[in-house]
Amino acid sequence: MTLPEVASRPLPPPTAVDDLRLEVRGPVLAAGDEGLAAEVATWNTAVTHTPAVAVGAVCAADVVAAVRFATAHGLPVAVQATGHGPVRNADGAVLVTTSRMQGVRVDPERRTARVEAGVKWATVLAAAAPHGLVGLCGSSSDVGVVGYTLGGGIGPLGRRFGAAADSVLEIEMVTADGELRTVTAESDPELFWAVRGGKGSFGIVTALEFRLYAVPALVGGGLFFAGRDAASVLHAFRTWAPTLPEEASTSVAVLRLPPLEFLPPPLRGQTVVHLRFLYAGDDPAAAAALVEPMRGTGEVLLGGIEPLPPTALDAVHMDPTDPMPGWEKGVLLSDLTEETVDALLVAAGPQVEVPLAMVEVRQLGGALGRPGEAPSAVSGRGAPWSAFVIGPMVPGLTEVVPMVGRGVLAALGPWTAPGALLNFIGDVDGPAGVLAAWDAETGERLLAVKRAVDPGDVFSGGHALRGGSGA
Repeated sequence: MTLPEVASRPLPPPTAVDDLRLEVRGPVLAAGDEGLAAEVATWNTAVTHTPAVAVGAVCAADVVAAVRFATAHGLPVAVQATGHGPVRNADGAVLVTTSRMQGVRVDPERRTARVEAGVKWATVLAAAAPHGLVGLCGSSSDVGVVGYTLGGGIGPLGRRFGAAADSVLEIEMVTADGELRTVTAESDPELFWAVRGGKGSFGIVTALEFRLYAVPALVGGGLFFAGRDAASVLHAFRTWAPTLPEEASTSVAVLRLPPLEFLPPPLRGQTVVHLRFLYAGDDPAAAAALVEPMRGTGEVLLGGIEPLPPTALDAVHMDPTDPMPGWEKGVLLSDLTEETVDALLVAAGPQVEVPLAMVEVRQLGGALGRPGEAPSAVSGRGAPWSAFVIGPMVPGLTEVVPMVGRGVLAALGPWTAPGALLNFIGDVDGPAGVLAAWDAETGERLLAVKRAVDPGDVFSGGHALRGGSGA
């Protein structure tokens, strides 16, 4: 990862850490303590955190105590829920882990959910499903609600209902002054705007309230095509996807699958093309007709499109669930032409030996391209497509994978659009690279909010903006 590491700072005195332990209900672990590594372990094991202190928060009061402790000792603050999105080591920081904060409350009459900071989407989907409701989850229900949502939240239901951040109604968060705030469009419109899309730049969110949706029918899944048919499948995809209604979402990925026994034999050790599809509308019979034009574009090795309960939405993308080391980066695309597909095939098609696990093209547009009822700082609204690459950061490939991944995205340069989806931005060159996710006017507005609520850049972990430096 190329974001600069936080320089190691003097550790706080043991007596101060002991005092913090008396104040916090959850565990407090300092550098050198047994159990620290397990407490701060990431899902993306390419990043290893070495904080000065880790606070395992069990409630908002623990987060308040952690932030006040950090500012008192001149330490930066980072936060981690599930560990899916780390981009750099929180070295020398106070790292607040929120995985123990598991409160969930569904209000079926208001069609809302309130979740605490450590809740994963699987828990929300299970709680909402008995009421005929669904939340705007991402491609994996194993991901935390808060980080995903505040980074924009671009998931398979987005073309129908919009970015998940736009469905947020209320934010409970701890800001750099150590105060617990309830932020709404009425109470603090600028901060409410900025946090929904600006993610962790402005404080630690301890709870969210957001809308749920009633969907008469969910029909989806995926089709795995033989790799040799990649050209015909991808070229068909680029003309077929734009014909879909907003109730349908789709993406296509070239997958290089390892020869592992848990994979079905047709996919084991193969390079395949994975078509993902979800219909969220009123007519389940329409889904089969919508996807039918793609079935004859290549040999289908495995898969199917079928009715899905909300708790089975993972069947669309089939993301891995076990921790692994990975490098990732995404860009936006202004168009997906015949030449775009050809360039992608030359750079990363099945016939090319590249150390990448996945190269994906995802359709955006629909409600994702429109602002929500309360405007938010969600980036990338204007682009109709995104491209995303992931590679394994295993010994021998740690330098090769980023180089190859960037090379694949560079091959798409003629069709790259300005900006980025924050949750998919991946590896960037410092804070200026993060700021480039937005246009200049939006970026300046975000920096103004950052300077107002966090003038000392206390929250500098991950993809946080840096207000003090202006970048």
